[in-house]
This record gives sequence, structure tokens and C-alpha cells, in this order.
Amino acid sequence: MNYLKLPAHFNRRQLIQLLGMSGMGYLLNSCSNEFTAKVGDLTEPLNRSFGELLVKPQQLIPEFPKSSIDPKALLLNSYNGTPEIDRNEYRLTIDGEVKFPMELNLKALKQLPQTSIIMQHVCVEGWAAIVQWGGFRLRDLARMVQPKDSAKYVLFQSADKYTESWDLASALHPQTLLADRLNGQSLPARNGAPLRLATPIKLGYKLSKWVTKVTFVSQIPQGGKGYWEEQGYEWFGGI
Repeated sequence: MNYLKLPAHFNRRQLIQLLGMSGMGYLLNSCSNEFTAKVGDLTEPLNRSFGELLVKPQQLIPEFPKSSIDPKALLLNSYNGTPEIDRNEYRLTIDGEVKFPMELNLKALKQLPQTSIIMQHVCVEGWAAIVQWGGFRLRDLARMVQPKDSAKYVLFQSADKYTESWDLASALHPQTLLADRLNGQSLPARNGAPLRLATPIKLGYKLSKWVTKVTFVSQIPQGGKGYWEEQGYEWFGGI
């Protein structure tokens, strides 16, 4: 996998075509919700398996230089507004099929090894922005809770009720972060503070903001693929 630099004129349909989903993407976007749901149910297992095969757990995606950062880029895509979160009361819950479920406040999370990545945030609607995310690796959090062998997927819940689900390999990729900094500064509330997902291997709709809960599971529950995925978006969402 390599990073993807999109021409400015790309729209959502062209992006889906570029990602190798043109036939099904066109079909699902052109048909009724009922038909979309039926086709999605039939193709989802293949779609999921194919996406998971593409993940190379240790392969790093090349970063962009600092000179490429767009400081004015505003990555705003909340479907339900910006939630109000009391940082003093905030807790990140990590549970599910793990040996040591935890609830951690921001002070405890700051004790995890910190890192950053300059990457291109790619939206399925066709725009992209190069930004620097800073925070901690999700894999370091996983080491603390120790997922059981049965864990195959990770569910994310957010303060604005947004939901997502990922394959375990993508969640544990060394460049998958829970970020609390944007371009070297504290992450603004509108961009997902206190914590949001950031990685160069997923499209923007997979990168949940205002994350409050991380759950390791053996199977994705019925209706739990994710907010947009339940409306017909492709599940894996990889780049």
C-alpha cells in the first residue's frame, strides 16, 4: 500500500473507481436503500475478507514533509454536531474480549509513548488534506489490555453517537493513532478532541472523532458495522 495523492477535481465516485470498487460502488449509489442493503449483505463478507488481505501489519506508509502541511485545513465532518466533553470527567473505556478491561483518564493516556505522523487525510467525497496528527499508537493501548486470541475486530464509539468497526490488523498497524494533537497543537474540539482516530491506511469516514470507547470483539454485531457502513458505504474503507 502507498499513500494516495488525489487530484483536486476527484469526486466520490471517481475515488471509489480508483480504489477498485467502481462497479459495486456505482450500483449501490444508484439504487434504492432496500436494494442497496440486500446487495451489501451479499457482498460484505467478500468485501471484508479482501480488504483484510490487503493489510500488511508492519509496513509503514511514507510520510509527507512538514512543508506539505496545510495549517488551514479544517477536517469537519460530524454528522451530529460537536459534542461537549468535560476533559476532567472524560474516560476512555477499553473492553470486550480483553484480559484487562480498563477505563483511563487523559492523564493516564498521556503516559503512553507519544508519536506523530504527517499524512494525507482522504475523504470519500473527493477532498484531501495533509496534516500532522500526534498521540499514541492504538497497539500500545492494546498491549495494556491484552486482547484475547478470539478478538478479530475493534468497535469504536464516540461522544456524538458515531460508531465504527475495524479489522484488528488495521487497528494495530504501527501508524494507527488515537490522536490528541493537530499540527503540533492541542486537538480542537471541532476536530475530535479529546481523542480521535488517525491513520494513513483508512478513508476519512473510518476515522472516528471524540472516541470514548474501544471494544475488541470476535464478531461484528448485527447493525454494528458503522454509521455510514450501515447506509451502504464500503466496510473496509482502506487506501
